[in-house]
Amino acid sequence: METHLVEYKQKWNDEFLKELCAFANAEGGTLFIGIKDDGEVCGITDAKELLENLPNKINLTMGILPTIKLLEDNGKQYLQIQVEHSERPVSLRGRFYKRSGSTVQEVSGSQLSEFLLSKSNRQWDDFTCEGATLDDIDPKAIDYFLRCAIAIGNMPRAALNDSIETILANLNLLTPDYQLKNAAVLLFGKHPQRFFNGARFRIGRFMADGADLVRQDIIEGNIIQMADDVMAKLRADYLTSPIRFEGMRRIEQLEIPEDALRELVYNAIIHRDYLGADTQMKVFNDHIWCWNEGALPEGFDVEQMMKAHMSKPRNRLIASVFYKAGFVESWGRGIEKVCTAFKAANLPAPTFETFCGGTVMTIPRNNPNTKSVDTTQKNVVENVANKLTERQQVILKIIRRFVADHVVEGVVDTGVENPSALTIAKQIKTSSRTVQRELAYLQAQGIIRRIGGDFGGHWEVIDK
Repeated sequence: METHLVEYKQKWNDEFLKELCAFANAEGGTLFIGIKDDGEVCGITDAKELLENLPNKINLTMGILPTIKLLEDNGKQYLQIQVEHSERPVSLRGRFYKRSGSTVQEVSGSQLSEFLLSKSNRQWDDFTCEGATLDDIDPKAIDYFLRCAIAIGNMPRAALNDSIETILANLNLLTPDYQLKNAAVLLFGKHPQRFFNGARFRIGRFMADGADLVRQDIIEGNIIQMADDVMAKLRADYLTSPIRFEGMRRIEQLEIPEDALRELVYNAIIHRDYLGADTQMKVFNDHIWCWNEGALPEGFDVEQMMKAHMSKPRNRLIASVFYKAGFVESWGRGIEKVCTAFKAANLPAPTFETFCGGTVMTIPRNNPNTKSVDTTQKNVVENVANKLTERQQVILKIIRRFVADHVVEGVVDTGVENPSALTIAKQIKTSSRTVQRELAYLQAQGIIRRIGGDFGGHWEVIDK
């Protein structure tokens, strides 16, 4: 029976060298030549020739020595080629292959870097951050971490008196020669994005589909405080917090179980591939879509991740610091706890899938501003438009008039000054900061959108 450790082939083809390479880069495995997919021995006529030639061919192309046996069943000869697991990475003519279930995949790009690191028993966050010094570390971020860790007993109070260098060394964030590791700069750096351009959390508000962006924000800075910033931005500008009263007490509870959503944000920050693109979160009327660069750990799939499983962090040092701060646990129960919280809130559990070299979370919303998950953008816009202030309606008139008079097929007339916050403020006799707030509100509600950049672009009213 074929498994991830056993493959059957009816006759030899040099393409099967990839199979052997993938076996060596995984747990090892056995390739049978002369057996059908159903396990029936069909035999081969060139068994002795292959027995003589294959060991040299495999050794010359991959540098490994397989064990090859000539076997016989009812007068039919077949070969058994056994490859052991290799501690070093094995390549075939400069290309690397590994097994994913029962298939063979070439490893390239950021996955190749991660694969080579794993073969050295190190992870990317454990390597030196070239060019970074202690001056790049933010003392406020260190203090934030210490106070969180001390509050739950994971760090001694005396650590508040230690130097930054001592604290980083105790967290294993310095190399033996006291250079900063990648994890140190990401966790506590003043400007980590100077070193890791993709270390951002991008949030966008979309309406009916992914093509209709009405607002976006980019969260930067150190990642130990990034979850706080993401949650604050979501609460303030993207999600709803319906008001209810318990006796005389006013309660504004986020539409999504807040602790569960924070857990998902932590997961996105901790387990992503920081050599890849930004984390991207799209907020729709009825759900949140969040994509993270980086494949699931070796041997994991989406189904396994939803069950009880061992913790296998992509970035061990980063995960360790988040654990010490009390933000996550180390038992692989995070997703299980999230699903339990959503069930208690009468919401469907989030779903996960692999997509474009990363992992996608789809998180359901319980948005009281929409009557159902099928509510259209038109209904949302109309409901909000009915509640616009007089000043907001005047701003819309100015934008409409400009578009009608000076924009043809999305292109602005040459030499015409676009209505900016400053020029609109002069027309309605208020401050430009007030107009900026009004424009941001109208954009977040899906009433207007920006066409083009800050220079040369223009506002447009969304008529749905």
